[in-house]
This record gives sequence, C-alpha cells and structure tokens, in this order.
Amino acid sequence: MQASSKVLPSQRVKVSRGEIHVIKERCKQCNLCIDFCPTQVLRESDEANEKGYHVPELVEEPEKGNTCVACGFCQVICPEYAIWIEARRDE
Repeated sequence: MQASSKVLPSQRVKVSRGEIHVIKERCKQCNLCIDFCPTQVLRESDEANEKGYHVPELVEEPEKGNTCVACGFCQVICPEYAIWIEARRDE
C-alpha cells in the first residue's frame, strides 16, 4: 500500500510568528538585521533615533507570504543587541 501524498488540514505545519522589538537608542543603522533577514520583513524606517540613525521596522505582507517567522537571526546578528524577537501570543 502506498502512502498518500495529500496533506490533510489536520496535518498542516504551524509556522511560528514573531513580534520584533527594537531598542531605538542602541541602533547604529548597520542594517545587518535588514540585509540578512531570511524572510525580508525588515526595512529602514523614516524614524531616526537621537543619534540620527534610522531604526529597522517590520513590514509584513501576509498575502505575499512575507511574515516574520521568529527565527531570531536578527537578534543574533545585531552587534549592539538592539533587536529581539518574541513569539506572538495571538496564535
């Protein structure tokens, strides 16, 4: 007997979602978080901190499949520890 290749709704994998937090005063606009985000959901905002650096902001487009998956890479790569991820509670 062959295994079925169809995925049933009850077998779907739940993808985690993240909420991004930025400590604006620490950000030095190195853009590592933006450049290396695997889902490309970060961009440079128009908002600047007191030093004049533009902090990253989350830009999700769920209809295109662009959402934060809470991988945590931005918080690992940030040299100033200015960004971190929390899993969303609404899911």
